[in-house]
Amino acid sequence: MQVLSTLPRKDPASLGIPSRAILNFIDAIEESGLELHSFMLLRHGCVAAEGWWAPYRPEFRHALYSLTKSFTSTGIGLAVMEGRLSVDDPVISFFPDDLPAEISENLASMRIRHLLSMSTGHAEDTAGKLFEGTGVGEARAFLGLPVEYQPGTRFVYNSGASHMLSAIITKVTGQTLFDYLKPRLFEPLGIEDATWDLSPGGINTGGWGLSIRTEDIARFGQLYLNLGVWRGKQIISKEWVREATSVQISTGDGGASDWAQGYGYQFWRCRHGAYRGDGLFGQSCIVMPQQDAVVAITAGVKDMQAVLNHVWDRLLAAMGSEPVAESDEDREALARKVSSLAILPPVTRCDSPAVQRVSGRHFSVTSPGGDAWDLTLSFDKDQCLVEIDDRNGHYHLNCGLGRWLVSDTVLLGSVPGTSGAMKVALSGGWSNDNTFQITIRSIEVPHLLGKVICHFGDDIPRVEYQEIR
Repeated sequence: MQVLSTLPRKDPASLGIPSRAILNFIDAIEESGLELHSFMLLRHGCVAAEGWWAPYRPEFRHALYSLTKSFTSTGIGLAVMEGRLSVDDPVISFFPDDLPAEISENLASMRIRHLLSMSTGHAEDTAGKLFEGTGVGEARAFLGLPVEYQPGTRFVYNSGASHMLSAIITKVTGQTLFDYLKPRLFEPLGIEDATWDLSPGGINTGGWGLSIRTEDIARFGQLYLNLGVWRGKQIISKEWVREATSVQISTGDGGASDWAQGYGYQFWRCRHGAYRGDGLFGQSCIVMPQQDAVVAITAGVKDMQAVLNHVWDRLLAAMGSEPVAESDEDREALARKVSSLAILPPVTRCDSPAVQRVSGRHFSVTSPGGDAWDLTLSFDKDQCLVEIDDRNGHYHLNCGLGRWLVSDTVLLGSVPGTSGAMKVALSGGWSNDNTFQITIRSIEVPHLLGKVICHFGDDIPRVEYQEIR
């Protein structure tokens, strides 16, 4: 599928960013062992640089995790613009049928602004309590929890609060948050084919669950950088953008950590006058108003602060106010680099004497859980067709040898929020003459699914599956 771009592209030097600085950023990321899946750098409304590490591609959606929260916040901002609610409305006013028998003073004083700023008064994240299968419903579960502190007095990261914002949108509009945002945000920005998880109660998960493409993240950041204006139209009010991205509550002493700069309405403040939407494993939409720049990142990292440090040290620090002169050598070096980005397969040996005796044979496999299935590997030059038969059907997966190949399959589940197949990338290689390893990587979530290890050295072949979620 070819994604139609809506963001103009310009040479980074014409936007005041040396190509060498972007190369240094990429090199620093890779030398640090940080697994980025994509990045897009915008300056003055134009794409200065972009790249995807194979097997990730521009046209593939990527789970945002908690970067979803910034979109949820935008939904509340739009509802405020339309006069449907106020951030000072009591939370309990939206759920009269879900209130506990006794309403504490702290619960009664909880406002929408406290949900937005993660200052609800709870001592810990409430998200886990909302989905315990008690059958009481998510709103009732949330409202029945103790509110230990006065709302507005302390920050506690609380994805349950974000979920309640989604529930409030559904209460006041009669629509899911996703359906509410489609004509107001996604369609104007040209965000297509997005998916968003639904909770058991039929509410879009406000704290996570949205999947969009890297350029969609960049457009969202540019909308906020433009104070809510997109192509000359005020999509979200300037007042909301300023309020949502300003410090609403302290998160620390403002030191070297980008988690200690304060929190707005589902946005984190950063050093250098920047702010960001932020998700687990490094999903980021970083907005730098002083530099008129946006950085969109998808990733599978644990050290998210290290990624931000490289953004500040290599990209932000290199941004000048005027176009810069640079050599053709640097320009061409950057073009070569971004066109060759790839996550290296863990095993790259492509051939073995065992290929002739195992190719096309059927092997019976029993998983640790006791499920039985049949596996067939058919080798052909630089790829291998993996066929799996289990009680649910017959599946074909393309596996690259020493490289990644992408397949659509329902073997491992469906795309969240749809009934469609999941995209997975497979790479196979021989770790020795008799052991063939297949690594399976999900393309739409930022972590591995697992690996299949086939041992062919014995009279009875052994196949094991190891999950690496």
